[in-house]
Amino acid sequence: MVRIVTKRSLRESVVLMEFEAPLIAEKAKAGQFVILRVGEGGERIPLTVSLADRSRGTVTVVFQTVGGTTMSLASKEAGDTIADLVGPLGNPTDVSGVKRAAVVGGGVGCAIALPVAKALRSAGAEVTVIAGFRSEGFVILEDELCGAADRLILTTDDGSRGVRGNVCQPLRELLAGGGYDAVYAIGPLVMMKAVAEATRPFGVKTIASMNPIMIDGTGMCGCCRVTVGGEMKFACVDGPDFDAHLIDFDEAILRNRQYLAFEARKREAHCNLLRQGEDHG
Repeated sequence: MVRIVTKRSLRESVVLMEFEAPLIAEKAKAGQFVILRVGEGGERIPLTVSLADRSRGTVTVVFQTVGGTTMSLASKEAGDTIADLVGPLGNPTDVSGVKRAAVVGGGVGCAIALPVAKALRSAGAEVTVIAGFRSEGFVILEDELCGAADRLILTTDDGSRGVRGNVCQPLRELLAGGGYDAVYAIGPLVMMKAVAEATRPFGVKTIASMNPIMIDGTGMCGCCRVTVGGEMKFACVDGPDFDAHLIDFDEAILRNRQYLAFEARKREAHCNLLRQGEDHG
């Protein structure tokens, strides 16, 4: 059993959780992830490590409640336990040799962009973070992102905070000024595809962090396959970071939509259970 040390709501449906996991905290690096189960026999879900605190022996994840399992996890409180937590899995984000980088995060993906920005700065790079959100009410981790970057640019679709529009316009403006040797994109697949197309004309190395459907996290099940440069790769062992200019995003988007109806049914079932508990309370 793994104990929950801290739970904090970042906004509606987005939760930060810190777990007691000293062995994982000792080894986890930016870009790596864990797989957890809320209960025995439950679904295994991958979540990227947002923070590994070696002194506290904890790892922190940020997740959005989109299905039955994440809703069950969100119902837990500090002091509660989950069945298990495995990791760190995947390859760390490669920040070697980067002098000037742009880290582009979208929505909850900003929680993953945070450790990447920190790792880049620790390696001596100048870092600009572009964080995109739907509107002001969806902004998360602003202070933490600001502290991890030399410069933070916020964008919102409706212009209620920061620059109006998506992340690509300020990104193009940065690249047009020259001097950037790497762009890291973390967020929804549609956003990462757009970032890849925005950077392509500039010839700047662009890395995307992929989070496809995953079960075992060790390369055995094959569920997390991604086509990169015409070759099949497994996000869990070959990634999760890949050359964004080589990823078949259309295929990845289609595969990620396979279980939308299933997730909707699980959400409804979980809500029904909560309503029944309230009726009997």
